[in-house]
Amino acid sequence: MKAKLTVSALVMALAVSGCANMSETQKGTTKGAAIGAGTGAVIGAIAGKGKGAAIGAAVGAGAGAIAGNIWSKRMEEQKRQMEQATEGTGVQVSQTEDNRLKLAIPSDISFASGKADIQPNFRTVLDSFASTLNSNPRTLVTITGHTDNTGSDAINNPLSLNRASNTRDYLTGRGVAASRFTVNGRGSHEPLVANDTAANRAKNRRVEIFVAEPEPATPQ
Repeated sequence: MKAKLTVSALVMALAVSGCANMSETQKGTTKGAAIGAGTGAVIGAIAGKGKGAAIGAAVGAGAGAIAGNIWSKRMEEQKRQMEQATEGTGVQVSQTEDNRLKLAIPSDISFASGKADIQPNFRTVLDSFASTLNSNPRTLVTITGHTDNTGSDAINNPLSLNRASNTRDYLTGRGVAASRFTVNGRGSHEPLVANDTAANRAKNRRVEIFVAEPEPATPQ
């Protein structure tokens, strides 16, 4: 019972310490430690018939903290590279809740209305982006195309997918392995803003690119 309380207190302390003013690296360390503590406790309890839970939690927390720290440092470095590569272009680079990097490509540099052909200004962005991807060969890329609500789903759904596919094809033409990509199209079903003005419809015509490192392999 005492071991269970120790484990619970440790995990709770780690979770609570993940406060909003932490850097991404610190958050990664905290999350990794909390997960490692919980996993280690389970393994320790099984191996030690309940007596090893506290030891397992401590060991797991240490290992999890290291893994979480390394993961976030990699992501932070890629975010910095992508921000430099897209500086002054209007592309927004952010980190998502699930620890992916997101590039939001505005319509004025990506695609003309009703078209899937990549515009010249977008090529410049993608050239720089391809360099960052080639410098980080383990990352996986998801490209999602969107449209405004002008036209039917029969038009918008394939158009959004074609925009994503053309973006992928451009990047593979710059040396990025095709196996790293997943593409999909959302049509007009995930607008950023209401499609009630020409300016808002332009905001909804966009491509979003998500970059993530593969999940660490789970021990068998």
